[in-house]
Amino acid sequence: MIHQDIPYIKHNNSNNFFLLAGPCAIEGEEMALRIAEKVVTISNKLEIPYVFKGSFKKANRSRIDSFTGIGDEKALKILKKVSDTFNVPTVTDIHEVSDAKLAAQYVDVLQIPAFLVRQTDLVVAAAKTGKVVNLKKGQFMSPEAMKHAVQKVKDSGSNKAWITDRGTMFGYQDMIVDFRGIPTMRKYAPVILDVTHSLQQPNQNIGITGGRPDMIETIARAGIVNNVDGLFIETHFNPANAKSDGANMLHLDNLEQLLTNLVAIKQLVNTF
Repeated sequence: MIHQDIPYIKHNNSNNFFLLAGPCAIEGEEMALRIAEKVVTISNKLEIPYVFKGSFKKANRSRIDSFTGIGDEKALKILKKVSDTFNVPTVTDIHEVSDAKLAAQYVDVLQIPAFLVRQTDLVVAAAKTGKVVNLKKGQFMSPEAMKHAVQKVKDSGSNKAWITDRGTMFGYQDMIVDFRGIPTMRKYAPVILDVTHSLQQPNQNIGITGGRPDMIETIARAGIVNNVDGLFIETHFNPANAKSDGANMLHLDNLEQLLTNLVAIKQLVNTF
């Protein structure tokens, strides 16, 4: 099932944030279904609108021997199976113009990676599929600059754009989240906070990105208090052995308590 009604997704009468969550990359069918089933159960219980996230391939790798995927169509078919099995929308990254048309056959949201968000041809190709386009803010870009990325989507005939903040480079090997950017970017499109990528420690000498998963709840809480529309959280049942971004992922066993805490905060924020 491909879901067409999710630019501002809702869950029944919920006034919650929405959630993009799943593994960094699709490693296989069993792992994707296992993660999706757990997150669907939690999100239904807490009435959180949910989009399953999984990259069908990883093009931005530090080293040539890093994991890039299990095969494009094989991974995309797994994303489609997740959607059909659990009746949830799905999101995946695209990296080349040709990816847009291919991925749009299987998923609901096309995500433009942060390093590629200024690539006009890529953004336009995604917008012209009619899918929601999730624009990840470049680590090198100001919040104000994202209005131009959103405008590219609109100029391509679509109003289905989200912005995801995944932090800003701080020196060579760290990221920070500037929460002043959230109200600025919400003027242009719904804003999602990418909690786990904001905690990356890139450019490590060994060629494998590090991270600070111990800070996930701190960043997520701050995002909810500052009225983000959605949260992006990569999660895995075995982060230490994940094939991509394991260093900053949330262990799947810790997701329910985190989301329970965040929903309580959101309910309090809604009273103001």
